[in-house]
Amino acid sequence: MNANELYQKLEIDFELDKCKDDWSQMDFNEFVTDNFRQRQMGLVLDNTSEIKKVYTAVFPSDQVLNTILEKGEKNVLLFTHHPMIWDTKAPGFPFLNMNKELLAKLKENEISMYTLHVPLDKNGEYSTSVNFAKVIGVSCEEEFAEYFGIWAGILGKTTCKTFDELAEKVREAVGHEVQMIKHNPKTILDGQTIAVVGGGGNDLDVMRELIERGITTYVSGLVSSFSDYPPALEFDRLAKENKINLIGASHYSSEKFACMQMVKYFEAQGLESEFIEGKPDMGDIS
Repeated sequence: MNANELYQKLEIDFELDKCKDDWSQMDFNEFVTDNFRQRQMGLVLDNTSEIKKVYTAVFPSDQVLNTILEKGEKNVLLFTHHPMIWDTKAPGFPFLNMNKELLAKLKENEISMYTLHVPLDKNGEYSTSVNFAKVIGVSCEEEFAEYFGIWAGILGKTTCKTFDELAEKVREAVGHEVQMIKHNPKTILDGQTIAVVGGGGNDLDVMRELIERGITTYVSGLVSSFSDYPPALEFDRLAKENKINLIGASHYSSEKFACMQMVKYFEAQGLESEFIEGKPDMGDIS
């Protein structure tokens, strides 16, 4: 498929003209397109004019980039949710830049990269929160959590009767342990509204909205602070003060289902597509 035709299709389908994003802390090195420098979404690496196969991934980690390079394929597109690598052990800002040596190899092997962060968080068929909610059995009944001018969160119901039962369902979906924070051990979920946000959900504005709406069960990727970042610490304090029970599934695992769903999107364009499984950063939920 002609690469520019695919990029134009993505531009229209994910309404990039209605979105904005901020990756100002990213290293806009010589491999990064001028278009991405300006908009900070869309085509990151422009290394091929023809796309024969698409790989999808949450983060462009060394593991993901090496997995593609080891296949020895050319005319490939890597589609990611983020243009940077997530690492809770990184000092200060938890995002790291991609490996420049590997970026040079991607160019040499005609492998391009396209990133949709806010446009993929925007609620819809392929979005992060919608697909996370589906796999954990929470219905999608209402939107909440405004983020960069779009709605990124889901409110719905679950068939689970207890908080522990819901946590087990999340654990089964992501395939690893989750973080359970019980600020109200007696909570019964029957008929209650559950809030779901994929990714870094320990946002102070989200917490304020939960309190305003009277929601006492919240599922996200991050639900507590892994650093001394003041807004996240305030998020922790308000959750405890307002007896809001929290389930954290990790940044990676709560967002991977959107990238898995994107395989179907690219297949619908007539392209062979494959999701590359990464690894959750367990520092998110420790």
